[in-house]
Amino acid sequence: MEAQASKPESAPVLVADDDAAVRAALRLFLKSEGLSSVLVASPQEALVELGRGEVGLLLADLNYARDTTSGEEGLGLIRAARAQAPLLPIVAMTAWGSIPLAVQALQLGANDFIEKPWDNARLAAVLRNQLSLHSSRQQAQRLAAENALLQADSADKPWLGQSPALLSLMQKVAALAPTEVNLLITGENGSGKSQLAQAIHRQSKRAAGPFISLNMGAIPETLFESEMFGHERGAFTDARQTRLGRFELADGGTLFLDEVGNIPLAQQAKLLRVLESGAFERLGSATPRQAQVRLIAATNADLDQLVSQGLFRRDLLYRLNSVQLHLPPLRERGADILLLAQHFLAAHARRYQKPLRTLSESAQQLLLSHAWPGNVRELSHCMERASLLSQGDRIEASDLGLQAQAKPPAQEPELEQLTLDEAEKLLIRKALQRSEGNALLAAQTLGLSRSAFYRRLEKHQL
Repeated sequence: MEAQASKPESAPVLVADDDAAVRAALRLFLKSEGLSSVLVASPQEALVELGRGEVGLLLADLNYARDTTSGEEGLGLIRAARAQAPLLPIVAMTAWGSIPLAVQALQLGANDFIEKPWDNARLAAVLRNQLSLHSSRQQAQRLAAENALLQADSADKPWLGQSPALLSLMQKVAALAPTEVNLLITGENGSGKSQLAQAIHRQSKRAAGPFISLNMGAIPETLFESEMFGHERGAFTDARQTRLGRFELADGGTLFLDEVGNIPLAQQAKLLRVLESGAFERLGSATPRQAQVRLIAATNADLDQLVSQGLFRRDLLYRLNSVQLHLPPLRERGADILLLAQHFLAAHARRYQKPLRTLSESAQQLLLSHAWPGNVRELSHCMERASLLSQGDRIEASDLGLQAQAKPPAQEPELEQLTLDEAEKLLIRKALQRSEGNALLAAQTLGLSRSAFYRRLEKHQL
């Protein structure tokens, strides 16, 4: 894999071509257009690079050494790339261009088609157009997802923010929510897994149906079948009336199983059987029943580790984990902390009919330096406390009640004492504080483009 950087305005163009001369020529051409590039020689290498998630466009040859005329390898790459990155712009390119091959490439997900030898002006226009459209689509998808998520008037909205980690998650949510695929949401306690599951339900085709939630860690093993599948009157002692289980209650909607890592091993086979067949029986009945349910599961546990320890069935994990969504912990979303804090302050002020207060600089610094072991839930509770107890016009550090969990930041060193990376990180932190978490405003303050600013946020894990 070869890389070339040249003050890019966007994420790099991934070039997949088995001809080293072509790769070299494209690297120089892209550099002249102000675009960075990542160069690979095979479809397999291209998919590895796509998995890293830092690609702005795929420029893919259709013919490779093993099959130089049919385009089969290149078409396979386009198919796999489109499945892996639904919104990624893809431009196909081949020296053996033909209308049927171009049509196949476009049908499989390519956005445009270029023939070799290419015309520089034409190639530049195609790439710029696709990158521009991609940026617009991302913005539209993000805004649509955010608008849908914000419809619920809740003080607990873990998805608000501008950090790269969250924006990447939002893009996946926008693409996956309308589908019927089973989802596994992973994340630490307090990161917002339940709220995200409800938001996905509201954006799905099942939004008019029920959203049924069940915390698997709160169910005694002896009541597992009754809670999940229901029971008939007289099925066991104290079963005085027929009761519907969660699968039946969720028919036509979404069933959310929280903390699935807590399901007892003996009961996992029963859940697996229902997921595989779609049929179940109430306790005390031999009548098979069906429920049309979309399943979303969540856990804060490492299910792969539980599998290796013999505590979780591998086949059940495969059923639950069609697609995994990871909610990053708040400490990895530095650019979101102040934005979320202001949102929670406003929500709690409305709830308790308190005046809306702003955060002092010392309070902002403390919020940014805190480790947030309780994640978004802890931040919401922190802002609730501050909203209730603060007496001044501004929230001060002393109002936050965080002294026991985090020490206030030490006095900042002089710039002359810092390395270049340390100085850059310090300047970005200060810009975020001054802009109250607004990444676009912070980027403008530092004279950076939005994409360049986000790359620096990722670099410094802010």
